[in-house]
Amino acid sequence: MNDKYMQNIDWPSMWEATRQTLYMTGISVVATFVIGILLGLLLFLTSKGNIWENRPVNTIISAVVNIFRSIPFIILIVLLIPFTNLLVHTMIGEDAALPALIIGAAPFYARMVEIGLREIDKGVIEAAKSMGATTSTIIFKVLLPESMPALLSGITVTAIALVGYTAMAGVIGAGGLGNLAYLEGYQRNQNDVTLVATIIILVIVFVIQFIGDVITSRLDKR
Repeated sequence: MNDKYMQNIDWPSMWEATRQTLYMTGISVVATFVIGILLGLLLFLTSKGNIWENRPVNTIISAVVNIFRSIPFIILIVLLIPFTNLLVHTMIGEDAALPALIIGAAPFYARMVEIGLREIDKGVIEAAKSMGATTSTIIFKVLLPESMPALLSGITVTAIALVGYTAMAGVIGAGGLGNLAYLEGYQRNQNDVTLVATIIILVIVFVIQFIGDVITSRLDKR
């Protein structure tokens, strides 16, 4: 039965493609988490009524975030070809996908960070200010801890989106399960390859969602 229905599958290639997908997703999630939090904090802190209120700076950051958040990922990859070539000297392979993955996901996550920070009770922030807390203390002792469940929930959603982005990046030669499904499955009409690659992607998504839900529920004090 296995020979009949899975005869086209090269398992070593399938596991290598899975490794590439996990590599691209893992690196981009970490980078997106850091950059997204920085951007989200800047959006929040420079907005009206907050510590670093600065309308011009907030407008510029908001515009940049909105622009990159709105560009379809497949188009973003093409637009970033010169930048990617400058950075990694190639457009082929998993490393070549990382700039587009991070630049595409970080603004999306930054908005989630901003929303999470806005949900914090302003009384908590005001109490910290009244006790003479510095800006760094407010950020690391109030804002980030209080919003952590929302931040982790947001990065879980973003990580799942990044798995989908890696599949799209694979179509233009970035490697991974998307590349394998397209080249080996679709172009050679090997439906079993496409099916198995899809199942593995679904498993990765379910695992990410499960881990994210567990961690978020443990940190949520409500």
